[in-house]
Amino acid sequence: MPGSSGADIRTLRPGSPAPQQSVSRLALEELAEIELQRDEEAAAALGTVRRPLVAPSAGPDPALSMNHPFYDVARHGILQVAGEDRLGRRVVTFSCCRMPPSHELNHRRLLEYLKYTLDQYVESDYIIVYFHHGLNSRNKPSLGWLQSAYKEFDRRYKKNLKALYVVHPTNFIKVLWNILRPLISHKFGKKVTYFNYLSELHEHLKFDQLIVPPEVQRHDEKLRDLHAGRLPPPAKTPPPRPPLPTQQFGVSLQYLKDKNRGELIPPVMRFTVTYLREKGLRTEGLFRRSASIQTVREIQRLYNQGKPVNFDDYGDIHVPAVILKTFLRELPQPLLTFEAYEQILGITSVESSLRVTCCRQILQSLPGHNYAVLSYLMGFLHEVSRESIFNKMNSSNLACVFGLNLIWPSQGASSLSALVPLNLFTELLIEYYGKVFSSRQAQRELSDGGAPADGQGGPCPPDGPAAGLTRPPMPPRPLTVTGRPL
Repeated sequence: MPGSSGADIRTLRPGSPAPQQSVSRLALEELAEIELQRDEEAAAALGTVRRPLVAPSAGPDPALSMNHPFYDVARHGILQVAGEDRLGRRVVTFSCCRMPPSHELNHRRLLEYLKYTLDQYVESDYIIVYFHHGLNSRNKPSLGWLQSAYKEFDRRYKKNLKALYVVHPTNFIKVLWNILRPLISHKFGKKVTYFNYLSELHEHLKFDQLIVPPEVQRHDEKLRDLHAGRLPPPAKTPPPRPPLPTQQFGVSLQYLKDKNRGELIPPVMRFTVTYLREKGLRTEGLFRRSASIQTVREIQRLYNQGKPVNFDDYGDIHVPAVILKTFLRELPQPLLTFEAYEQILGITSVESSLRVTCCRQILQSLPGHNYAVLSYLMGFLHEVSRESIFNKMNSSNLACVFGLNLIWPSQGASSLSALVPLNLFTELLIEYYGKVFSSRQAQRELSDGGAPADGQGGPCPPDGPAAGLTRPPMPPRPLTVTGRPL
């Protein structure tokens, strides 16, 4: 995210082996989505203005005619040819902040325009400067597009590309690199260089010829001020205030319980789960798709103000799915609690036949309220997984999506290597819902001395040779309500 140290980015050198080869693509995609949202939130914290509905104009280019074969794309100013570097190589810039929302830009046309532009220079040495600032959830291309783009740039394009400079990289770039790693050759990877500040480009480029969007320059100034210990003007940061009585996001489960007459299940969770159960169980890719961050913020504002939300008004079944994930991610403490983090990371060292029992024992250390909410959520996700023939979301896929939203460390973010145990633990909770949340069996096991009372003991004891090998029965459907708060 903006402000990350250069060492953070550069430790993941292009072409180096992946930290955890068994991390699934879906888990990395979800991590990329989370990191992109964090980028936007960090930009807002720096005082960056909220993303406009339309990308800022690059200004009229006198050389650009409406007869240009790619005028529809070129008019945005995403690509610019910016003179030469200090070695006489042509410089082409790509500015994310110039990209309009995805529904306003044909990304296939963007790829064709990029090839059309590079075709004029690929016979000689050239470099690309990629300004990452401005990429957000509304204008980002799909990962499939990025893959196809790399594949379409054959040897003719890659041979004379001497450098790819990535300016203002974030953790999103690190995750994206791991997703695309199987496609990217070691030789190409060595051409990639990361620059945290514009000033680092001076020794490589003729800076007076470089076309840097004003948005990128302002972002660079804020990053340099932050690095020098100069915080953004306090006038741009609203003073802290106590949460509203109707607040739903960013407050504790206890706060929600107190404000909702002792109801254990938070209203947002109950409404989104009920709506998705009624209308979304067979939606392909449920919980995998993203939504406009403006839409998400609007719904959060409505919920926090105690106003009604009708998901039918948004015409997108993925919106309530994103709201549910956002609610979990914005809890002050993860649903599985900070205390359980290290225990959960140890799940991969437990013999496979004993893992269900181990999961159940870890959950016994949760506060009662957390346990009730987790059981409600896992029961629903188990139900979603039972419809995987339609929605393509089995327990493993759902775990990749929800693992990072259920647990994270008290300091910093989860590492790539932590994704495997976190996702495995979540998958077990979903797949063996009935067995993991069998409270009577769990209490009997505890009363027999099978696990320490505080749940912090050593290896989890066995639960018989068939532990975790049978699919639990379908959880009963709760009574349904509408998607609108009562």
